[in-house]
Amino acid sequence: MTTTVFSSSLLHYSASRNSTPPRHFGRRYGSDGLFLPEPGNTVVCHLVEDSESQRAVIEARQKLLDMPQVSQFAFTPISSLHMTLFQGIIEDRRALPYWPADIALDTTIDRMTDLFQERLRTFAAPGPFNVEAIEVTPAGLTVAGATQKDRQVMKEWRDALAGFFGYRHPDHDTYVFHITFAYPIRWLDDAVLPVWQDELDKALGGLRRKAPIIALRPPAFCAFEDMNHFAERLVLTADW
Repeated sequence: MTTTVFSSSLLHYSASRNSTPPRHFGRRYGSDGLFLPEPGNTVVCHLVEDSESQRAVIEARQKLLDMPQVSQFAFTPISSLHMTLFQGIIEDRRALPYWPADIALDTTIDRMTDLFQERLRTFAAPGPFNVEAIEVTPAGLTVAGATQKDRQVMKEWRDALAGFFGYRHPDHDTYVFHITFAYPIRWLDDAVLPVWQDELDKALGGLRRKAPIIALRPPAFCAFEDMNHFAERLVLTADW
């Protein structure tokens, strides 16, 4: 009899390993799976629409939608799928070091977005990069630069953006790039974990065969009101 070996990322969603609700539950989304107002801004790369890799990503997302206990997750719409390159500010996190030290913590989000956009008009983009999927988790995809050069360029982007935004998060150098599909409302029962692990592994294999590189649009500074839509305010490079 084969014993399933669970990934650490899947065990993160296990009910037996979590005694508290998911971190964003009740603030970012509710028990009905609908997203709540949580305005902010960010720098992201959206998926290239109608590309082969977008279709492969959507297929991987659908595999999660077909999983047992999927109603315990709040799914973002396909149109919002993106990879966050650098985290901006958000309404519910008004504290250092998640906010520029030279700007008052009670400044409105709209004003912060205008200030950042103005700062970024002189931003010198480090250059293009490619990413690949390295894991499928219950929340979506974990991605990374496809080559060492790509990973270095992504680091250069983050370092340069930190200078323009005026802060560095504690995980600035260890940030895990990802494409979010969903957020947990409730943790998964341990009984369904073997099925999830099997399907997550299959989803990753299929995705990497069909899309060894995930096509991304150029990094763009975006504003959002919730997790449903990330409106591009300023595309940060023409060299893509």
